[in-house]
Amino acid sequence: MATIGADRSLAQASISSHNLPLVRRLEAVGFRAWPAASVQYDGSWQVRLTAGHPSNRLNSIVPLDPSDHRDVEIRLEKASRKFEAYGRAAVVRQTPLASPVLIELLRQQNWTQFDETVVMTCDLAEAALPDTLDHLPTHDVGRFVDANLAVERAPLSLKPALAEIISAIKPPSGLFMIENAVDGPLATVLCVQDNDLAGIMSLSVSEARRREGLGTEILTSALRWARMRSARSAWLQVKLSNRPAIALYERLGFRDAYHYCYWQRGPR
Repeated sequence: MATIGADRSLAQASISSHNLPLVRRLEAVGFRAWPAASVQYDGSWQVRLTAGHPSNRLNSIVPLDPSDHRDVEIRLEKASRKFEAYGRAAVVRQTPLASPVLIELLRQQNWTQFDETVVMTCDLAEAALPDTLDHLPTHDVGRFVDANLAVERAPLSLKPALAEIISAIKPPSGLFMIENAVDGPLATVLCVQDNDLAGIMSLSVSEARRREGLGTEILTSALRWARMRSARSAWLQVKLSNRPAIALYERLGFRDAYHYCYWQRGPR
């Protein structure tokens, strides 16, 4: 187990380079902005499960304390069995709050790493939002869900679960859409305002209408709405491979806060 000690020292050096209080706060508001149907705790680990929706954010083991690695192998096996009961392969979400001992165990057990994601933040007081057409949010959850599924070309079978997730969000939320009578829904975004933080969720633009400024237009509307409601900072999550989206966010003033990824356990 000497390799664990070596990797632990490297990971601890990486952890120390992060603003862990900020990471903890963004993780907490992220949980409230995208609530799982079932949440159980094992020490500082959060086990999130949502039977009706495949989102990894809703179906993962989330460690929340880098020093919590007591009985790590036993606890990982116990949490994995909860996923098996749902008919799912276990997934671990690795943020800067994950124990290096746990991550080394995942490597030793041949778990697979995937979907590296960057969490970005923006100071809304300093953001130079472009002068675009403004859109007001709707309060019709069903209409928004229909639009979001259409834009993302997602199966209609996800509608009940997605509607339940959005309806379960406790902080004030703005549901934004761009649509027209000919093409139907073109873009959607969900903005969740949690006190002074505004979370940008599910930003989607129709594949046939990308690079026309619709993403900028709808995102700017959501950020203006949040700023008028006294939000001071905005945050979002985007896959590292999605370079066009990252370029858009950077133009609006978003900067990297931290990265996370997932680990998946294969069939046993």
